[in-house]
Amino acid sequence: MGERAGSEGLLAQLRRPPGGRDGRTMLLTLFVDRTGTGVWAAACVLYFTEVGRLTAAQVGLLLGVSSVAGIAGTPLAGRLAASSGVRPVLIGCHLLRVAALTAVLFCSAFTPLLLVVALATLGDRAARAMEMLYATEVAGERRSAYRALSRTAMNAGYAAGAGLAALGLAVGTPTAYRALVVADVASFLVSAALVATLREPHRATAAPDGPGSGAAADGSAGPAARPSPWRDAGYLRFVALDAVLTIDDAILNVGLPLWLIHSTRAPHALVPAFLAINTVVVVLAQLRVSALVSTARQAVRVVPLYGFAVLGCCAAAALAHRTGAVAASVLLLAAAVLVTLAELVRSVVSWELSVALAPERARPEYLGVAGMAHSTEKAAGPLLLTGAVLATGPLGWLTLGAATTAAAYAQRRYGAVRLSVTR
Repeated sequence: MGERAGSEGLLAQLRRPPGGRDGRTMLLTLFVDRTGTGVWAAACVLYFTEVGRLTAAQVGLLLGVSSVAGIAGTPLAGRLAASSGVRPVLIGCHLLRVAALTAVLFCSAFTPLLLVVALATLGDRAARAMEMLYATEVAGERRSAYRALSRTAMNAGYAAGAGLAALGLAVGTPTAYRALVVADVASFLVSAALVATLREPHRATAAPDGPGSGAAADGSAGPAARPSPWRDAGYLRFVALDAVLTIDDAILNVGLPLWLIHSTRAPHALVPAFLAINTVVVVLAQLRVSALVSTARQAVRVVPLYGFAVLGCCAAAALAHRTGAVAASVLLLAAAVLVTLAELVRSVVSWELSVALAPERARPEYLGVAGMAHSTEKAAGPLLLTGAVLATGPLGWLTLGAATTAAAYAQRRYGAVRLSVTR
C-alpha cells in the first residue's frame, strides 16, 4: 500500500483515488470548499475594517471568540453523524456557513457580526470533521494515501482562493470586498451540491474488538453499550496530546511572520515566502511522506519526527535573532521548510491514530472529539505564540521546541501501549 502511494504519480492517483467516484467527488468538494475558505482568510480582516468599520481590537476579539466557538463544532457534528449519517450533516454544515456568511453582508454592528462569524466558524470546524470521517469510511485501509491527495486538493484550493482574493483586494472598494464574500458563499453552495451527489458511507454496526470497545475503554458493563469518547480517558489523552502536536499551524502563520518583523533583521518582504514554501513542499512531498505511514504502528513510530522537525524550526528561528539580514533570512526560510515537514508528518499521523485508536462502531463520535485538537490549537496557538514564545525571545522558541518534542515522545509511548492492549 505504501509502495503504491509512493510509486504512482500525483495525477494518476487523483484520477483513481481511494473510494472511486465518491472519493474523487470529495476531493473536488475539498478543492471548492478551500477555494472559498482561502478567499475568506485573505479578505476577512480588511472586510471587517474597511466595510464593517471595526477597530483592530474588535477584529481580534471577533476572530478569537469565533475560534473558541469552533471548538464545539467537531464533537457536535460527530454526535449528529452517529444518528443521522455523515452526508446530511456535512450538507448542513455547508448550508450553515452559507447562511452565516450571507448574514455578514447585512450586518454593520459588532455584536451581530460576532454571532454570525462564530456560527460560520462552528460550521467550518464541523465540516472538516465530517470530511475526515467520510474520507475514512470510503478510503478504507488506504486512508493515508487519501489523506495525501486531500491535502494536495486543499492546498490547491487555498492557492486559488488567495489568487481570487488578491484581485478583489487590488480593487480595494467596498463593492469588491462584498464580492469576495459572495464568492465564498457560492463556494459553500457548490460544496453542498457536490456532497448531495455522494452516497452515505457504510458504517459498522457490530461491536468489533478494538480500541475503546466494551468495558475496557469506556467503563460500560458490556460490549452492547455504545462507547463514549467522553468516558474514554485514554482517547481524551490522545486528543490532548494531539492538540499540542498541531502547533505547526500557529508557528507558520503567526510565529514566524511576527518574529521576522519584530525580532530579526530579515526583510519584511520575506513573509509571503513562508506560505509559498509551505504550498510547494506540501504538493511535492505529501505523497512521499504519506507512503511512510499505512498502519497505526507505523504512525506511532513516526510521531517523534514531528517533534524533531518543530525543534529544528524553533532552533533556526532562535538563531535568527541576532544575525545579519542574509543569515536571518536563510535561517527563517529553513525554519519554514522544517515546520512544513512537521505539518506533513502531523497530517498523516494524526488522522491515522485518531481513526485507529477509536472503536469502529462509535467512530463518528470519536472523530468528532478528535477534531477538537485542531480547533483548540486554532484558538490557543496564536495566543501561546504571541503571549509566551515571542515575548521571551530565543529562550521561548527553544522551550517550545523542547516541549513539543517531549509531547511527541509521550504520544508515541501512549499510542504503542494502547495499540498493544487493543490489537
